[in-house]
Amino acid sequence: MNLLPFTIAQAAPAAAPSGSPLQFPIMMLLLFGVMYFMMIRPQRRRDKARKLMIANVKTGDRVLLTSGFLGSVITVRENSIIVKIADNTKVEVVKAALSQVLEKGETPSEIEPAK
Repeated sequence: MNLLPFTIAQAAPAAAPSGSPLQFPIMMLLLFGVMYFMMIRPQRRRDKARKLMIANVKTGDRVLLTSGFLGSVITVRENSIIVKIADNTKVEVVKAALSQVLEKGETPSEIEPAK
């Protein structure tokens, strides 16, 4: 005897989803809002501060490069800077290689690692 049609016939109909049709779009907007304030906005703030730091670097500043070298700025050019990293040793690096402009007396151990 085949009981499959009998089992299907007695199955209860699926319950209709309850809730507002606007629930999903509202949740998506809330999720986007949280992502904006937790991820996008702080990143834009860091980028703006970095661009300002690079634009304001001047001759005589002590800098930390992304390679880990410490030096003082000798010449500032449009897209690069010349940094003195040791006696009689000058290197030209692009401005994007600047990690930090060090304050007077500040040492690298006092600096947070780049994120």
